[in-house]
Amino acid sequence: MEKRKLDTKKLTVLAMLAALSFIVMVVGRIPVVLFLKYDPKDVVITIAGFIYGPMSSFLISAVVSVVEMFTVSDTGPWGLLMNVLATCAFACPAAYLYKKRHDQKGAMLGLGIGVVLMVAVMLLWNYLITPYYMGYPRAAVAELLIPAFLPFNLLKGGINAAVTMLLYKPVVTALRRAGLVPKSQSQKAPGKNWGALLVSLVVLITCVLFVLVMKGII
Repeated sequence: MEKRKLDTKKLTVLAMLAALSFIVMVVGRIPVVLFLKYDPKDVVITIAGFIYGPMSSFLISAVVSVVEMFTVSDTGPWGLLMNVLATCAFACPAAYLYKKRHDQKGAMLGLGIGVVLMVAVMLLWNYLITPYYMGYPRAAVAELLIPAFLPFNLLKGGINAAVTMLLYKPVVTALRRAGLVPKSQSQKAPGKNWGALLVSLVVLITCVLFVLVMKGII
């Protein structure tokens, strides 16, 4: 009975986070360069993975990407594939490493490796897939890998990592107070580390300023 109750709570939290990730994707899209847009859904999906493990990140990513394909996206199955690859390359390794080392350093290490893997994975898959779903010649895509795709994915990963570090503990604390996350789950969450929070803020501010520079706003 207790296990069934915990499973119900887990499904409730995952459904809430899936819905939230879709909402922030729809309302938080920011054009950065070419057809590339940033949205913060990966933050929500990574937090889900930090709470329940990397498989949760994968499942939410797949569900949200399918819903996105049938609602607000015009890139079809290719866009769905790229969304799942980008999100999972970042969120799943971060969640896996955090589960292995459940402290502040583990979270930062996981997020850092997630950024590196996402950048590498998306450089490869943008080269392979972008010509099909955006109609760009492969030679033109190859020329854009370093000046466009590389900085975009670095910025995206940096923002996602910084915001995840800033929001994870408050989100878990709120879910615990609502009785949706067991105490044992939240007790493992990393304690407040002002150094890590400061680094996250600096990274976030730097990334945002760089986006503003790229957009010609400042």
